[in-house]
Amino acid sequence: MNNEQTNYTSDSKSILCLGIGWFPKTPGGLERYVYELTQRLALNHKDKVELCGVGLPDSATDLPIKLTNLAEPDSRIWNRLPAIKKKFQKTRVEKLDAINLHFALYSLPILDILPKDVPITFNFHGPWASESQSEGISSFVAYLKKTFIEKKVYNRCQRFIVLSKAFGKILHEEYQVPWEKIHIIPGGVDIDWFKPAITKQDARSKLNWSLERPTLFTSRRLVNRVGLDKLLTAIAKIKPRIPDIMLAIAGRGPLEAALKQQAEELELSNHVKFLGFLPDELLPIAYQAADFSVMPTQSFEGFGLAVVESLACGTPIICTPIGGMPEILEPFSPDLLTSSTTATAIAEKIEQAFSQQIAVPSSDECRQYATQNYDWDKIAQQVRQVLLGE
Repeated sequence: MNNEQTNYTSDSKSILCLGIGWFPKTPGGLERYVYELTQRLALNHKDKVELCGVGLPDSATDLPIKLTNLAEPDSRIWNRLPAIKKKFQKTRVEKLDAINLHFALYSLPILDILPKDVPITFNFHGPWASESQSEGISSFVAYLKKTFIEKKVYNRCQRFIVLSKAFGKILHEEYQVPWEKIHIIPGGVDIDWFKPAITKQDARSKLNWSLERPTLFTSRRLVNRVGLDKLLTAIAKIKPRIPDIMLAIAGRGPLEAALKQQAEELELSNHVKFLGFLPDELLPIAYQAADFSVMPTQSFEGFGLAVVESLACGTPIICTPIGGMPEILEPFSPDLLTSSTTATAIAEKIEQAFSQQIAVPSSDECRQYATQNYDWDKIAQQVRQVLLGE
């Protein structure tokens, strides 16, 4: 169904969203969030939704939203930003009811041409400058990003959505955004896509994984903050007591070579599978194939989308107590949170889970918790109310 075929009603609103890239092509958490949100606004509420971004398809007639590609992702940044402004200004037609921004860098070029009488809501997915610094940029460049990009954009916005109290605190304390402007709405999961549809044995057969070995799964971008180096060290600590343990790691990133070298040095070649990019159709199968998922994050985990994806598939998940992850697990299964972010604490929790020294929720309990609290249809309704000031 394309945008022109949608049956709009008298209650339909015109909502402009600006993201980064296109989820099926660049499978990041932010991209998936925007992809899911915009389509549910259009389908569930018959809103006229336009998604602007970089590297979007030129046409997508099977979608209920309008796509506007503002620039190409492989262009130089000093060419990309002016192109964003020029294309955005050229394509303005519709009168808007709400504007929803998701990425400060791409929002900056269009700030001065956004209509003054339309409320702007910024979805704060994380402290971009600080996250960049944790991956290696200098403190001076991080200061420039924060002061002249992030803060400038935020000063133009009337409302903010964060995915957790943890990121609400960062937005308030580090960016001086008043609490009365901040709305805490967790992320959502597509419960029709992420679901326990097959047995663990069938899932493992499809992925060519061992049917007998105790197996962990994690889906992460291979960067510093996600803690995969700590997880590998934890597996090495566990191996003498659980000698057939297996860890499957899905994802790509700049640390791939270093992590593979670490696995070799720790003599984990027969205990770790690096799956690389895992197509979206295989992701629910991988969750179902694992005994546990694991999130060893060290910093800046504003929500933890993989946590609710795993739970929706009926698979319990072990997490470090970082960012928004405790807000998901503490009301449901606090025993699955590690005591700290260290490799020792991660190893201890994994061993406790496999040896049943702690309470582990059943597949049905995991699924029920995810569907009751993180169904995307319910989350999109809450987001829409904030966007429109209802």
